[in-house]
Amino acid sequence: MKRIAPILILLVTLAGRAGAGAEFDAANKLYNQGKFAAAAAGYERMVESGAGGVAVFFNLGNAQFKSGQFGRALAAYRQAEKISPRDPDVLANLQFTRNQIGNSASVKPGIVQRGLARLTLNEWTALAAAAVAAWFVLLALGQWRPAWLSALQNYVLFTGLAAALLTAGAAADWAMNHSAKSAVVVTETTVRTGPLEDAQASFTAKDGAELTVLDEREDWLQVLNGQRQTGWVKRAAVRVL
Repeated sequence: MKRIAPILILLVTLAGRAGAGAEFDAANKLYNQGKFAAAAAGYERMVESGAGGVAVFFNLGNAQFKSGQFGRALAAYRQAEKISPRDPDVLANLQFTRNQIGNSASVKPGIVQRGLARLTLNEWTALAAAAVAAWFVLLALGQWRPAWLSALQNYVLFTGLAAALLTAGAAADWAMNHSAKSAVVVTETTVRTGPLEDAQASFTAKDGAELTVLDEREDWLQVLNGQRQTGWVKRAAVRVL
């Protein structure tokens, strides 16, 4: 009962996935009554209060999509994807919304970024820690029972390699999440050559365009689009992820 594709968007209503409460139920009720803008406002209040779990972001995206706010819906689905990167319903709605927007000027993630995004940072860290722990245990066993060294050699090499790769993956995922911000345009806007209202226009960013954030200055963001165009956009016109 959760997917857009190919025609309808339906709600996540499971209390366990929502960490649900009265506000979540009230927003769901508004959605089911067709009051999509009001439902979206309810989910937004939950996000602002720190209750933005995957179900809240997912349903927020659904309500915004139904309201015709495709950029905001895309941003909400991307937030849900960050929390639950392998959820098939989140991925289906995210791709469906991207197809609806069809913005060729959006920044497309590379193979490495897509690979890293398959796990959360917590998952990368947990796997790396487990591999390192297993490697140290095997080394300790070899010291404790020298006669086992030959039999353990391949396991030591394998776990050592796994630990190195998973640690590198965790570090790369941390760097990707902390150094390279992205933004989704939530209202069509003019991107300018400088952080000033009267600066020359650089290009137009359409609703739903996905951009890379290069720099920040007060109420302005310097952004890069998928066509390698750069410029400055008002922060209010985008949703930073």
